[in-house]
Amino acid sequence: MKNQPLGGNDMPRFAGPGTMMRLPSADNAAGLNACFVGVPMDIGASNRPGTRFGPKQIRAESVMLRPYNMWTKAAPFDSIQVADIGDVPINTFDLKDSVKRITGFYDDVLTHDVIPLSLGGDHTMTLPILRSMAKKHGPVGLIHVDAHADINEHMFGEEIAHGTPFRRAWEEKLINPERTYQIGLRGTGYTAEDFDWARDKGFSVTQAEELWHRSAAPLMAKIKAALGDDPVYLSFDIDALDPAFAPGTGTQEIGGLTTIQALEIIRGCRGLNIVGCDLVEVSPPYDPQGSTALVAANLLFEMLCVLPGVAYRS
Repeated sequence: MKNQPLGGNDMPRFAGPGTMMRLPSADNAAGLNACFVGVPMDIGASNRPGTRFGPKQIRAESVMLRPYNMWTKAAPFDSIQVADIGDVPINTFDLKDSVKRITGFYDDVLTHDVIPLSLGGDHTMTLPILRSMAKKHGPVGLIHVDAHADINEHMFGEEIAHGTPFRRAWEEKLINPERTYQIGLRGTGYTAEDFDWARDKGFSVTQAEELWHRSAAPLMAKIKAALGDDPVYLSFDIDALDPAFAPGTGTQEIGGLTTIQALEIIRGCRGLNIVGCDLVEVSPPYDPQGSTALVAANLLFEMLCVLPGVAYRS
């Protein structure tokens, strides 16, 4: 019997467990095909903090999610075993130690044949997760959805922060640059060439303006064809969305993606060999209504729906 989310007719949605989708909790990833993991961290953030509260709020806003995707017909809980394995015990006072702790946590998770879906937390967390991914899968393909390239060389002299993970990932050969796709980049920069470092290294960059008033589905069809069967990691920064849809984040940029385009991007990953996903930079203090976390919870469900092994009802 596969784990099921606790239904609203069995327990009121404002009650019950505080896990993602009110799924059963587990001490570790043994026996699971996919697991939700929280990384409650904001000590790598450069502007507005608060992402340490992201995982808890995403879980809280996930209570209205039901087990079937009514458009794609995905039925993840009919076909794969899923649970919430809790949070990484980060060091609130030490970013470098937290990074080590995250890698150690995911090293243990990935001793099992499981796909982690991570709730952030600032974007620093993706670097230590990719370090674990590369140990198991080698350099992975990357779909990175974000307002920012996160390829800074340093931030205040530090090599590790939420604006540097993908430069470090390239330097450490954790990602395959020829199979790395950045989507939604926009806003102002320090130089006119800020996004060109990634292009020079082989990344494919689609700025937000290229998707204005357009469907993202054709772009995803091209990306899917190029990635083929190689292992792929999906990292989605909530600030990829326009602040109208996701105000609760630390570094907002206008002119962003819509929630519809976000769904097209994630649904366009169906059929890829996804080995892990994350949804980062939700900062609940800047959105008291919870709509940003609600969007994040739904996008994480959509990620679950496109994982390998998920069945679809006709």
